[in-house]
Amino acid sequence: MLFQFVIMTSMISNIEASGSPNPAMMFDQMKFFPLIMVVYMAVFFSWFWSMAIGLQAKVPEGVKMKVKKFKIFFFIPLCYMTLIMFFMGFVFNGIADGTEDPSGALFGGLVMIIFPLHLLSMFCMFYILYFAAKTVKTVELQREVKFSEFAGEFFLLWFYPIGVWIVQPKINKMMDGEYNEETMNSLDGSI
Repeated sequence: MLFQFVIMTSMISNIEASGSPNPAMMFDQMKFFPLIMVVYMAVFFSWFWSMAIGLQAKVPEGVKMKVKKFKIFFFIPLCYMTLIMFFMGFVFNGIADGTEDPSGALFGGLVMIIFPLHLLSMFCMFYILYFAAKTVKTVELQREVKFSEFAGEFFLLWFYPIGVWIVQPKINKMMDGEYNEETMNSLDGSI
């Protein structure tokens, strides 16, 4: 996120300094976004994987989690975002170099392909959030849980820049085996 702030601030300051936006300069700076996205996606997806798969050993015996479905839904948005990121990198590099003119037909065709894939990817991301939140709450309560019981964790994971500070300490305690009713109340009381 810090890299994104730096690049966006640089772009805005260059626009203000020149008086009008220079598309070549903007696209030149946009070629760093794929690299930023790789770092961002690696951290983001690794955290969800470690929660959903790493906590499976702590799930009670009688509770069945759909781990295979999670793995499939996990890799769909990961592949989709990777392909989009590389495509954007090539397009922005071509536009910034002046070797490629944006074509309306190309972008129109891509929208027809990207739109349904994007919706599928969004659905998969919500399932990833759902599964990770359910896993955390299942391990915490040591029983089958309903959505109403882990809705808080779901939204904390959704807004992860805030939620990581609340959810991750609980996960650390669970993995250390120090998580019980008393520590749960002390963590919840410190929020």
